[in-house]
Amino acid sequence: MTGATGHVGGELIAQLAAAQQPVRAMTRRPEVMQAPPGVEVVYGDCDDEASLDAAFDGADRAFLMSAQVPCSAKRPTHDLRLVRAARQAGIRHVVKLSVYDGGSVDDALGAWHRQAEAAVTGSGLDWTLLRPGRFMSNALQWAPAIRRSDTVHIPFAHRPAAPIDPADIAAIAVAALTTDGHDNMVYQLSGPEIRTPTEELRILAETLGRPLRLVEPTIDQAKTGMLRAGMTHAVVEAIVARVLAGGDGAEVLATVERVLGRPPRTFADWTRNHAGAFLAAD
Repeated sequence: MTGATGHVGGELIAQLAAAQQPVRAMTRRPEVMQAPPGVEVVYGDCDDEASLDAAFDGADRAFLMSAQVPCSAKRPTHDLRLVRAARQAGIRHVVKLSVYDGGSVDDALGAWHRQAEAAVTGSGLDWTLLRPGRFMSNALQWAPAIRRSDTVHIPFAHRPAAPIDPADIAAIAVAALTTDGHDNMVYQLSGPEIRTPTEELRILAETLGRPLRLVEPTIDQAKTGMLRAGMTHAVVEAIVARVLAGGDGAEVLATVERVLGRPPRTFADWTRNHAGAFLAAD
């Protein structure tokens, strides 16, 4: 499992371990990773190809997730190296965590994600693509501010989406990795309801039992923040253009219920499960 310490990867490892599946978690810092009992933790770094070969050796299925910043290189080198390592190891099925539009938009982000998906679909391996919309766990970005005060700065706070719990994405990945019928399938994923970040903050405030005040930065301020976070100008402009165009990801899809046989979790469910992240330490 790559991306072992991410929002989806962590949930995936926990669910596979709970199902008593043999799991190997790859991370750049195995010495600090806290994994469930029975999970093998190994070192792996997409900038160290030899480490990937060692990490993949002996596995037969793999979950591929890259944290490489889009457009930080001429092409998605981390995805390309992960696929190469999977083929070298004789992996028979890979599940790739992608993005909602799968790279269909004609901009810098789209070109990047098209190449990343093509590395998987053109690999000769059996594959499953997961294309989730906005993560509910994006709200964790607000946690430091909420632990300090009642004011939260949220860019694009009125943009609607159908956010999904990473635990539901992980459950789809578990199904694809451990059961038949998912070879060469593309799963576009959403949560069960349309929400804006403004509405999400209100739900979180209700869960925490305290008032929370939203401040929405201007578009220019949002751009400055993204650039400071390390995004390229091309990526920032693509993100803003997509937000202003609206609509992408603002649709409730039936995929989660169809694959799992149950409805996806709501944002209120997610806040109850993660309320502790927003509480100040005693």
